[in-house]
Amino acid sequence: MNTALIFIFGAMALALGLGLRARRGKDMSLEQWAVGGRSFGTAIVFLLMAGEIYTTFVFLGGSGYAYGHGGPAYYMLGYGSLCYVLSYWLLPPIWRYAKERGLISQPDFFAAKYRSPALGVLVAVVGFIALMPYLVLQLKGLGIIVSVASYSALSATQGLWIGAVVVALYVALSGVHGSAWNSVVKDILVMSVAIFLGLYLPYHYYGGIGEMFAAIEKAKPGFLALPSVGESPVWLVSTVLLSTLGFYMWPHMFMATYTAKREDVLRKNAYVLPIYQLMLLFIFFVGFAAVLQVPGLEGSDIDLALFKISLQTFDPWFIGVIGAAGVLTALVPGSMILMTASTLLANNVYRTFRPQTDDAHIARVAKWLVPCVMLVAIAFALQGGKTIVSLLLMAYAFVTQLFPVLVASLLRNNPVTKAAAFASITVGVATVAWVSLTKSSVAALFPFLPDALKDLNVGIVALTLNLITLALVTMLTRKAADARDVAVRAS
Repeated sequence: MNTALIFIFGAMALALGLGLRARRGKDMSLEQWAVGGRSFGTAIVFLLMAGEIYTTFVFLGGSGYAYGHGGPAYYMLGYGSLCYVLSYWLLPPIWRYAKERGLISQPDFFAAKYRSPALGVLVAVVGFIALMPYLVLQLKGLGIIVSVASYSALSATQGLWIGAVVVALYVALSGVHGSAWNSVVKDILVMSVAIFLGLYLPYHYYGGIGEMFAAIEKAKPGFLALPSVGESPVWLVSTVLLSTLGFYMWPHMFMATYTAKREDVLRKNAYVLPIYQLMLLFIFFVGFAAVLQVPGLEGSDIDLALFKISLQTFDPWFIGVIGAAGVLTALVPGSMILMTASTLLANNVYRTFRPQTDDAHIARVAKWLVPCVMLVAIAFALQGGKTIVSLLLMAYAFVTQLFPVLVASLLRNNPVTKAAAFASITVGVATVAWVSLTKSSVAALFPFLPDALKDLNVGIVALTLNLITLALVTMLTRKAADARDVAVRAS
């Protein structure tokens, strides 16, 4: 066994050990398993939410996107800061409403607000479909990390299977508690590795960060700027907007809100998390450092940039440390996603068809669904496909379609009817699905638009159609809905 494998297997063993130990002294009811008994303080909620930024999406995808795309990579820095600012106002009322009613999942919130179990099922299906690419992303990243960091002693498929078993086991037994315990170790290790690599590599190869950028600009003029077409300023702004609005629409992020023991925990996190986002810069520096040192990576291979430059720079034992950090960026967020996806199916799909089922039975169903969901994700991950960033951008467009209906539900007098909510989400999601399947673009869909607007993120087109549908159907159904409400109150 090479030295690197010792660290990689050590990280997996630690994740499994902490994940299993986290259940001690807890009855693992549905509320404990899914939302930690609503007992987490500021530090744990911080790590759960911040940890969702430091996934394989950033560790591999962030550095790879900087390597392959240059300046457009900074869209990640923009939305990751703005979404936390938005959370200051958005999350406390969500927490209060969920706390008062004992809600467990994101679809519970929508179903209760609009008094529509059918809407809850729709939101659960949308959330599950969006979570699957996100879980696949973690598994793909895990396979890459284990294979490369072990110097091919293990294949990507073997690494993927080993990690999947570890995650599925501790999620089924410990739920969100296992994710919370592991997030502490993961964030400390990942931050340390990211800062070290982000500073060491530019100074080692270029003599400094400024010198690195100067060398890249000289070798590849314009690479560090936004291009005039494609990933242009219009693309960046629309992608930042879409990702900002969609961040807390992810079902696992929504449910992480429920774990807080007080609403001020969420506000405290809102001021600190944007500063934490600056850590992304160090990941970008790694990708930029690799541009001239490991040239020639193309397509999905750009996600290998961090490890390619590390392999030619460091001894095997330190590659093992980097690999251990990378493994945790897959296992910890993957566990939250897996737990959430299983909860959605059990609590908001299965329960809808068996409404008399108690929470204890739903908890058992959710735990048994964990390995089933993981097997589906593994099947997709083994098919290969898109780069890590493009995979996540597609899923973001899906979940963002929930945002208008959520905001309307938080108004004191919500004008939106449940029919309008259902229709708008359906139209938005259907648009994203159609565009993704046909691999279309705004330029192809709307050739008459000015050239500047043809680079809009296609998710914005779907969101626009969503809003138009929301307004039209609300106008058509508002009177009927008001009449039914009056009749219900009278009776």
